[in-house]
Amino acid sequence: MELKAKGLKLEAYIKYEGLGLKSLPMRKSVLSIIFTLFLCAFRPDGSPLKGTWEYRGGMINGKLDGAPKDYRLQRVYDDEHYKARVIEDGEKTQIYEKGDYRLSADTCFETQTYCMQESKLLNKTIKYNYILTNDTLKLLSVLPNGNKVEDYWVKLK
Repeated sequence: MELKAKGLKLEAYIKYEGLGLKSLPMRKSVLSIIFTLFLCAFRPDGSPLKGTWEYRGGMINGKLDGAPKDYRLQRVYDDEHYKARVIEDGEKTQIYEKGDYRLSADTCFETQTYCMQESKLLNKTIKYNYILTNDTLKLLSVLPNGNKVEDYWVKLK
C-alpha cells in the first residue's frame, strides 16, 4: 500500500508503523527525544574560565601567600585546556605548566599534562572548587600532599 500526502510518499509513516509508533503519544515521545539529542549536540558559548588570568596571591594552609613581585604568573584557559606561564621583565615568557580541565557545577577538575620542573602532580587530576565573582577567580582545594590552597586570579582585559 502506498500512502501519499501532497504528492510525497509517506515512508516515514510506514517506518513508524514498523516500529510500533502508531499512537500519537509514542510519536511525540520519539520526537521529544530526537529534539533533546539535537539540542545536546550544541555546546554553550564556552567555558566561563576562557581567557587570561593573573595570579594575585592566596592562602596556603591558612597563611597568606602574596603574589610575586619580580615576575607575574598567568594562566590562559580555552574551552578544555590551560597553560600557565611566568612573565619576567627582560626575559622570554616561559610556559611552566599545561593541562586539561573540565567544569562540573562549581567544581574544576584539572589534570597537569606538562610541567617544566619535576612534578608529583603530573597526570593526576586535582579537584578545585571555583568561584567567579566579576573578574576574580577563586580556586580552593586540598592538594594530594595535604596542603590547603586558596588562590586568587584576576581576569585580564
